[in-house]
Amino acid sequence: MQQLIIIDTFGFFFRSFYALPPLQNSQGFPTGLLTGFANLIMRLYKSNPHDYIIFALEGGGESVRKQLYPDYKANRQETPKDLLLQLPIAIEWIEKMGLVKLMYEGYEADDAIASLANFAKAKGLETQIISHDKDLYQLIDDSTYLLDPIKQTPIHEPECIAKFGVPPRLFIDYQSLVGDSSDNVPGVKGIGAKTACKLLEHFGSLDAMYARENELESVVSKRLAQLVREQKDMALVSRKLVTLEKNLPINIELKNLRMPEKNPLLGIIDELISYEFTKIVQRLSGEPMNVKLSRKISSPAPDHALDSSLESTPPESSNTSFRFCAHTLWDLPSIQALLAPLPKDTKIAYDCETTGLDTSKAELVGFSFCFDGCNAYYVPVAHSYLGAPQQLGLEQAKLALELLFSFPLIGHNLKYDLKIAKKLGITPKREIYDSMLLAWLQDSMSKVGLDEQMKRWFGHEMIPFSKALGDGEDFSQVACDIATTYAAEDAAASFALYHKLCKQLESSGLSHLLHLANTLEFPFIHVLLAMEECGIRIDRAYFEQLSKRFSTELTHIEQEIFTLCDEVFNLNSPKQLGAMLFEKLGLKAQRQIKGGYSTDEKTLRTLYDAHPVIPKILEYREISKLENTYVEPMLKHSNQGRIHTSFLQTGTATGRLSSKNPNLQNIPVRSEQGKLIRAGFRAREGYRLLSIDYSQIELRLLAHFSKDSALVEAFCKGLDIHLQTARILFGEQLAKEKRHIAKSINFGLIYGMGARKLSQTLGIPFNEAKAYIQSYFAAFPSVKDFLKSKEEEIAKQGYAQTLLGHRRYFDFSNASEFMRANYLREGVNTIFQGSAADLIKMAMLKIHAHIANSHVSMLLQVHDELIFELPCDERANARENTLSGVGESGQRSSNKSAQEWAQEIAHIMDTIYTLEVPLESSIALGDTWAELK
Repeated sequence: MQQLIIIDTFGFFFRSFYALPPLQNSQGFPTGLLTGFANLIMRLYKSNPHDYIIFALEGGGESVRKQLYPDYKANRQETPKDLLLQLPIAIEWIEKMGLVKLMYEGYEADDAIASLANFAKAKGLETQIISHDKDLYQLIDDSTYLLDPIKQTPIHEPECIAKFGVPPRLFIDYQSLVGDSSDNVPGVKGIGAKTACKLLEHFGSLDAMYARENELESVVSKRLAQLVREQKDMALVSRKLVTLEKNLPINIELKNLRMPEKNPLLGIIDELISYEFTKIVQRLSGEPMNVKLSRKISSPAPDHALDSSLESTPPESSNTSFRFCAHTLWDLPSIQALLAPLPKDTKIAYDCETTGLDTSKAELVGFSFCFDGCNAYYVPVAHSYLGAPQQLGLEQAKLALELLFSFPLIGHNLKYDLKIAKKLGITPKREIYDSMLLAWLQDSMSKVGLDEQMKRWFGHEMIPFSKALGDGEDFSQVACDIATTYAAEDAAASFALYHKLCKQLESSGLSHLLHLANTLEFPFIHVLLAMEECGIRIDRAYFEQLSKRFSTELTHIEQEIFTLCDEVFNLNSPKQLGAMLFEKLGLKAQRQIKGGYSTDEKTLRTLYDAHPVIPKILEYREISKLENTYVEPMLKHSNQGRIHTSFLQTGTATGRLSSKNPNLQNIPVRSEQGKLIRAGFRAREGYRLLSIDYSQIELRLLAHFSKDSALVEAFCKGLDIHLQTARILFGEQLAKEKRHIAKSINFGLIYGMGARKLSQTLGIPFNEAKAYIQSYFAAFPSVKDFLKSKEEEIAKQGYAQTLLGHRRYFDFSNASEFMRANYLREGVNTIFQGSAADLIKMAMLKIHAHIANSHVSMLLQVHDELIFELPCDERANARENTLSGVGESGQRSSNKSAQEWAQEIAHIMDTIYTLEVPLESSIALGDTWAELK
């Protein structure tokens, strides 16, 4: 079917100007916009030889929309000078190329486009609008679509719904509600995209909504319903502003819009030569032109050819020097020629560039590497901006990566790069090293990002990502020459930083941290990769039902609160809540904070019995937290029914893992609410979940470090440590009754808990709590001596150290007494938490190897607990796979029961390290995570 191709001329020029690098010719005249325009014409001529083409422009005169609403487009920013210099030239080129442009006085280009689309429909033509302007989404239908000029991706109804939540037929009404800040369209203040979609889904249109205003409260809150009613006039004015005029007269013969037989660029070839468009002219004439191009940027041009005689000048020996030379590699033979001669033990720094940070969605755009500390190479793969040169195909890119990954690899946050490579079926074949992990081991309290580390050790300012990206939406839109400098710098920096940190650790007498990195932290990346890839299954229907239940409960409680207060207000506003409680209801304010009254949980707990609304507010907050912190993120991040959290190896100062997107380590363990959330995590069919949890690991470490005879004896004999402590403190008769006090003291001392905190925890007088702690230290003198000696050691050395030698530093030089006490408390805590983290990471590394190629998957680590998924009866699996010998995903059956697997894994955990007391794990099997506790 023939098409009418309509170019949103100014929209394209602006987008092209910001997408391309700041090019200029030898005279210093800017040429980026003109380059993008010429490349567009070249592409359209080659891909649409039998179609029709027209350029829509803004009309002059007084705008009909400004007559309606004087503030329309009142906040538009000033156009850059370089763009203004090129605009008249590009518009003049349209006529010189024999192409047609259309504009209407008083109307915008969008109105011309809408009328042209209507015209095309009447002629039986399909319409392609080259634009990314959201105002044009209202035109999308079965015969009209948009084409993103940079990404070259079509935009149909599904893309509109995915981006805005409404179909094109409702887009005008959607904009009437949400407004448009770029054009200063007011909309309805207070109504956002989510609420607008909800309203339109319920009512079907703006008119229907205002015709049935009495139903608004059934869809949105009373406050929002009032806003919708009060701003009806603004909504209707906004609708007039955003509605495009489709019936402007088209006095053009269709035949005059046909794509010319000869390339339109031939009509301006003299100007192309004058502006030094060498490559375009060569493609038009077939003859090379001796024209020199210059750029404002220092990176190689896209057609840079690697000189085989290039000298590898080593960087300066100065501690703070960092220099590199960036090169672009365009084909596989060039990559092979570089890597083939290298010894197989050569460490190569590697970094990849992608379309985003979410590895489940990100696509490879290019990759860089460095192996000599001087020269760094970038390989473009999928840059997709206008005029992008031909790049390495994906299949050839895989071959190049296979070759790269046959060498030992260095990276900074290498886990991300390996996840992207794994999506292409590429895995490292040799050792891996991570400069981010080394930086964290060197100082776990410092910022470990590449930018911060390069500033710290080399005084070097890295190119900001925002500067490289410009106004592009992702890295695929960055020009290859700019991308080369940016990406090559990352690889060169990772190489330099890794070697710098190795030398720094050795020269500082911290070689044991290099050993820790090589034997534990670096290999541990593979464990986390496997866990993240596997994920854990969730019951979406369960969480969806839970979300509905919470939503209903919140609405009900909200109404109860408003009734008790006899007023509607924003419950989530501390300022409004404070005014309600302490001014209108006259409750006694506990403390003032900046901006008003404190309404935190501690304050509300103090006022619990002061007014019946307080328990309701606490209940509202608790349910709201469950909904917003757990239920919504679980539904948002579930991918094909599984949650793939991201584990952070450097996320804590103590050495413990943390997780994000979503955080699965902060779900309450013992509360009913936590159990409610954990019940939604379920093993897949034919499998069960297994939990193996270190029992009282920090207390065992306390016994190990302090060598207190009473503690060591209790653990070695397998006694109940809390009951045993209670016996020593309170005697046999009161031991069972006072066990909970002994437990609080046992754990509290590890975390630096004093008498005041103990009194608050147990709800007892301060003097009584103080007496308990004194009795404890009298009964366990070695514990008191150990804790005191560690505090003195931390204060003197300025760091706390874990079982395996991981350090956490503290700056006591200018610390106040309060800060000093806090540092000592955190330091002692680090010894125990960090040592526990050491043990479980060692165990996880060994377990990972043990369960390789089996049906068992390690899913989660939550501090001292590991969660696995394994078959209910692997012997059945073995029988099913007798012929092939291979199970699911190529896994071989080991013919073990779930209980046998549990015992083997627990044995690894219990024997991973020899302490003064035995390590002990508890085992639990269940269908859901909730059943494991």
